[in-house]
Amino acid sequence: MNNETARNRSLVRALTLIPAMAVILANIIGTGVFVKARVMTCNVGSPEMVLLVWFLAGILTLAGALVYAELGAMMPRSGGEFHFIDAAFGKRWAFLYGWTKTVALGASAAATAIIFVTFLNDLTGGQLSPVAILLLPFAIIVVSTALNLLSVHANGMTITVLTAIKVGLVILISAGAWLLADGSMQHFSLDGAAGTCEGVPESAKLGISGFGAAMLGALWGYNGWAIIAAVGGEIRNPGKTLPRALIGGTLLVITLYMLINTAYFYVLTPTEVASVAESSSVAGEAAARFFGPGIVALMSAGLMMSAYGTLHTTLLSGPRVPFALARDGLLPDVLGHVSRNGTPTVAVIAIGAWSLCLAATGTFDILTDIYIFVLWVFFGLNGAALFVLRRRKPDAERPYRVWGYPYVPALFLLVTVYLLVNTVWATPYRALSGIVLIVIGLPLYSYFSQRQPAARSPDPD
Repeated sequence: MNNETARNRSLVRALTLIPAMAVILANIIGTGVFVKARVMTCNVGSPEMVLLVWFLAGILTLAGALVYAELGAMMPRSGGEFHFIDAAFGKRWAFLYGWTKTVALGASAAATAIIFVTFLNDLTGGQLSPVAILLLPFAIIVVSTALNLLSVHANGMTITVLTAIKVGLVILISAGAWLLADGSMQHFSLDGAAGTCEGVPESAKLGISGFGAAMLGALWGYNGWAIIAAVGGEIRNPGKTLPRALIGGTLLVITLYMLINTAYFYVLTPTEVASVAESSSVAGEAAARFFGPGIVALMSAGLMMSAYGTLHTTLLSGPRVPFALARDGLLPDVLGHVSRNGTPTVAVIAIGAWSLCLAATGTFDILTDIYIFVLWVFFGLNGAALFVLRRRKPDAERPYRVWGYPYVPALFLLVTVYLLVNTVWATPYRALSGIVLIVIGLPLYSYFSQRQPAARSPDPD
């Protein structure tokens, strides 16, 4: 490869609306929506409250999507949030975002690969050997990394298929519950206080603390909506496509989540939902009522593909962050190389290798514990960036403007502050670890900002 040519190539804008929405859905719909109803029922007690929490969390997610829609349409570049924070708060904060995101992405990929193998073991009835359980996460990371070396168009098609499987699973359970199950609307007037609530602490049951715990669980279920910003430089007609994908994808997820959680409570009483074993899924228990025991294998296969979809989108979007830093002179230059098919090949391989290292050492457990805290720190910065850029660059081209400004982004910021304060209060170790991870990036920023060559022009908008 000619190094100069590889450095000067730009990423290809090949993602149209459907693949862009698929990237969002594939990353959001993981395993949370299939298992979280149990814990949330223990948190808030009744089906009505569980559904209310899912709805409110969806509205807050939509507020964040609206914020990112304006920022992404204004600056549609690979690495997304790196550029938003840079424009509003400068290179140092942008680098800290890129540094922590890059480290945490490897942890997320490693953990998701292990979850994939866990579901595969369930599918085979526990027949995988200990050696296979140990080695298969490495194999699935290698396969996903290799697939992500293909063009973004090819990966868009792959993700569209994976998303269809995820959405199909949700619709299958929802439709099956209403059409085939011997359920009852009376279940919605009951509560789950008598459930076993395995693994749910008393401090997270009912009241304000229970509501807060349920909200965090629901927001985890919606996590992943911001992923599309990272591939902004590869979206065709981003001024229209990116906002439509963010808003349309988020609204579709809210609808699907409300449908499937309603189906759970139609089929199962709240007490039965709250008593599902910690190692099982509410979706599987509900589906078994109307499809029979044979559904267990299908559920395991569906959850396995759902986990892989999340892994694949992580290894698709994740490398765009170090790629953006390298193109800006803040990481080794080689990470900014682009292959002939328009893929940041070296960055993809680097994230894949980092994921393998974490899967081997097990240190991803620590990183995934602090991932959400760090994630919301930078969500908050991006929300604040919208206000800063509206004031600093009032005449900048904005193909999309946030509906309900300034109230919608203000709501998003308030929720972000709440989540951060709640994390500091409830799990100070996790919060402190997240802060330490961010601070570690400061000397790295000093090193790269002094030693790297001047930044090249970013990919064209």
